[in-house]
Amino acid sequence: MAHAADSLVVDSVTGVDVSLEVAGTGARSLAFLIDLLIRTILVTAWYVVATLVYNGKFSLQTPDDPDGTWYLYVATPATLIYLLYHTVLEIAMRGRTPGKRMAGIRIVARNGSSPGIAAQLVRNVFRLIDSFPVGYGVGLFTCLVTRDHVRVGDLAAGTLMIYENRNTLSTRSLPAASNDRRLDIATMELVGELLERWGTLEPRARVRLARSLIERVTGASPDASADEASLHAQLERLASPARAQGARS
Repeated sequence: MAHAADSLVVDSVTGVDVSLEVAGTGARSLAFLIDLLIRTILVTAWYVVATLVYNGKFSLQTPDDPDGTWYLYVATPATLIYLLYHTVLEIAMRGRTPGKRMAGIRIVARNGSSPGIAAQLVRNVFRLIDSFPVGYGVGLFTCLVTRDHVRVGDLAAGTLMIYENRNTLSTRSLPAASNDRRLDIATMELVGELLERWGTLEPRARVRLARSLIERVTGASPDASADEASLHAQLERLASPARAQGARS
């Protein structure tokens, strides 16, 4: 793995590098503002509905002396929605939020793959630091001065933000077989390159690479008795949805 100007270059075992363009501060800020708007709407909607139900009448007045029920059904859920918005959605949407998707960016690990849950949790815990002293001042400053436009949370978690719409590979999502896994960016490139270079590789090397990629995508090792033709056919089936999507785009 290496860095070019404003890009992350991921080395592949087939000798072909995948270049991912690093998102700038402007795109990150746009995504944050969109998510802030969505998060505020969700919190407000919950608070209004829960308060109306709690009061039992058309009134949004907060009790002078709130009891435990008010905190349980009104205040606590609204607070959790606000605090956990990014964490839950980035894990569920594989490094994206609605705001990031609209801005055409996503979070990746330094090897180009989707970050794990642990990295996502670390990244979001450090929002407390990035938000100091006000208006994400620390986070904005580090995005401006760091090479990859990352905030403190990204530095701690080993993540960065890339553009999706400026890299054709990053817009292709290949559904795997029965367990609905999805290929990360680097794996998509590897599948395509292995198929293209199949005839030029040593038989032992292409079988080893094919088995590794199939296991990475499906989560299960190919049948030990599978020959080269069978492995090649499995790779073709994995690649066919992406090729069809690329033809439509």
